[in-house]
Amino acid sequence: MIESQRHSYHLVDPSPWPISGSLGALATTVGGVMYMHPFQGGATLLSLGLILILYTMFVWWRDVLRESTLEGHHTKVVQLGPRYGSIPFIVSEVMFLFALFRASSHSSLAPTVEIGGIWPPKGIGVLDPREIPFLNTPIPPSSGAAVTWAHHAILAGKEKRAVYALVATVSLALVSTGFQGMEYYQAPSTISDSIYGSTFSSATGFHGFHVIIGTLFSIICGIRQYLGHLTKEHHVGFEAAAWYWHFVDVVRLFPFVSIYWWGGI
Repeated sequence: MIESQRHSYHLVDPSPWPISGSLGALATTVGGVMYMHPFQGGATLLSLGLILILYTMFVWWRDVLRESTLEGHHTKVVQLGPRYGSIPFIVSEVMFLFALFRASSHSSLAPTVEIGGIWPPKGIGVLDPREIPFLNTPIPPSSGAAVTWAHHAILAGKEKRAVYALVATVSLALVSTGFQGMEYYQAPSTISDSIYGSTFSSATGFHGFHVIIGTLFSIICGIRQYLGHLTKEHHVGFEAAAWYWHFVDVVRLFPFVSIYWWGGI
């Protein structure tokens, strides 16, 4: 099909997935509001909306992989779109997490009289930054080094080495998530404990959520690499995953300094 075209662009076929994704998002939003207030049928609508979104994500990405891997529609020109599109997405994620860290810094640098004029607020227990938080901090950057190893292996055409590197990336990510769970299990405060609990849980929780998303991203890339989908000339999906994972591992340094260390000294 590509050889019969006189241009290098991909004119996509009509697809039902944009409208199904929109309907799923609408059902999830309305169902979430109904469930929280609580209206009858809210939980059912929320569940149906989430199922529809997950199904749409699966089949839409399945079609994209078919178009790029089997049908050869993703030429070098087409690959520029996903590359350029992933950059503002990651920047928006950086700004989102920065807002959460800024909220914590705002409250800790100038504690108000409502919380006793001290940080952490009086009566709020905190984690010792020299224990699990310190142990968990170098793990995401180490995982980032492993994904860089995988990238260089793909560029060098060493498929098995790339798979091994991605296995190391995912393994370190799972260890980091496990330590995060241990932190929450041992934490002496919860999200409802003053401004400290809300900012701590929001910032570290959303970062942990990004770690989980990046882990799933890396697992999919590892499976695709094992199946031979990624080559030295065509691995845009892996590049997006690697960029996202570097964002996640670098961001880990900021909560350790601004939340764990500053809030635990």
